[in-house]
Amino acid sequence: MPSLAEGQRSFAAALLDPALPVPTGLVGPDGKPSWRRFAVYRNNVMVGLTQTLKDAYPAVHRIVGSEFFHALARAYVVGDLPRSPMLFDYGAGLPDFIDRFEPASVLPYLADVARIERAWTEAYHAAEASPIGLSAFAEIASDRFPAITLVLHPSVRIVRSRFPALTIWQMNVDGGVPGPVDLAAGGENALVVRPEAAVEVRSIPNGSPEFIHALKSGRPVLAAFEEAIATDPSFDLSANLSDLIRAGAVIGFGFAQEPLKA
Repeated sequence: MPSLAEGQRSFAAALLDPALPVPTGLVGPDGKPSWRRFAVYRNNVMVGLTQTLKDAYPAVHRIVGSEFFHALARAYVVGDLPRSPMLFDYGAGLPDFIDRFEPASVLPYLADVARIERAWTEAYHAAEASPIGLSAFAEIASDRFPAITLVLHPSVRIVRSRFPALTIWQMNVDGGVPGPVDLAAGGENALVVRPEAAVEVRSIPNGSPEFIHALKSGRPVLAAFEEAIATDPSFDLSANLSDLIRAGAVIGFGFAQEPLKA
């Protein structure tokens, strides 16, 4: 008699591989293993997970079309069944899987488009928080500003791409119209944040991803600025900091070695 764990593994394996026998104990009204009933269940599972991925990655689906997407989803599902009953979290590994999916190699930007969509999902489900505006910094003395540390909104996500992935994503969501894109024109960086009810996706310049990552790790503004100019010497601290605050990505601040204020 197999253990419960063994039975669960056998059941999961049979769900993904039609060549495997019906799991022990699954019988029809006649008391015999029911291939047809289990095949229907197997198909329903595959269809359901494919739909979940389609809902989570609408731009990817639109770019590649239904037939390709279904093949991509099936290959992904076989190696990554849900680990949680909360299906909104399913598919987190699809962007990296696309990088390894040989048929998708002709679309080198596709994985980064998927990363933007995943960042959107994570931002949507992130914790609520109230952004602060530029006025919150009005009384800070200029000589203290380099030591300021910022608390970023829990929804903040950054996606960097060697391709114009943000432009391609925008063309394929919310009624966007696909058009010609020069893949050799250079990469794009995206800031994803949900300051209020709606998720916002913004283009940010080179250096900004390093700046934001440094701020998220608790580094002061001056140290974060140094990270940014190491990537882009033309990085504009004042403009980027103002844009970050206006985007609703900042919820509090403090100073190195001092309690944070919100």
